Amino acid sequence: MAEDQVGEDALAAPPAPGKADPPAPARGIRALVVEDDVPMAAVISSYLERDGYEVRLSHDGLTAIAEARDLDPDIMVLDLGLPGLDGVEVCRQLRTFSDAYVVMLTARTDEVDTLVGLSVGADDYMTKPFSPRELVARLGAMLRRPRPLGSATDKPQLRSFGPLAIDPVGRDVWLDGEPVSLTRTEFDVLAVLSERPRMAFGRRQLIDAVWGQTWVGDEHLVDVHIGHLRRKLRDDAADARFIRTVRGIGYRMGTGE
Repeated sequence: MAEDQVGEDALAAPPAPGKADPPAPARGIRALVVEDDVPMAAVISSYLERDGYEVRLSHDGLTAIAEARDLDPDIMVLDLGLPGLDGVEVCRQLRTFSDAYVVMLTARTDEVDTLVGLSVGADDYMTKPFSPRELVARLGAMLRRPRPLGSATDKPQLRSFGPLAIDPVGRDVWLDGEPVSLTRTEFDVLAVLSERPRMAFGRRQLIDAVWGQTWVGDEHLVDVHIGHLRRKLRDDAADARFIRTVRGIGYRMGTGE
């Protein structure tokens, strides 16, 4: 096992700061680490604090919900196998009041666990053992996703696809005049597709645009989030109005008709 990986039986302390260390990029970003393995949680916390995050720890699901309400985290590192409430239920409840980025940690490698975790609103996942440096890099990539900027005097630049309207500045979505609640990642995927509606995006292109070019993992993560979007937009994959499958390539926006 690599020296800088953490898992059920392997822990590594972060290297001591040195002259070559980059400046902390995440100063002021609130992180909640939810992990029942106390030594592992301490290692994750050390890496995040070293990178500038303000970190709070929780070791069970029920406490995690209370801590999330109190802290209002920007990101959450969430273990799947927690006592009390498991990670899936914690994520499901979190999504009723927070759009924090969530990275799910799991010691089980079968795809069902991964897809179940993502189906309740996780943005990414990592399988134990994992590199804390990679975890920090993935969180940093999430936080660096470009956010459209605008002033109070800007006119909304709505993107319309039949009954679907997307405001990339306000990050709002309406379907038939009713607001649609999306996670940050779901919105980012929709924003990329709708910005160039005539382009067919491959999975890797969407990964690069939304998760970042350094992301490594199962590219079918894209399919999971596309499925979430279709469900929330009441879009039938067999006769899609908004997100169409391009056989052999990936996805593109539909006209809404």
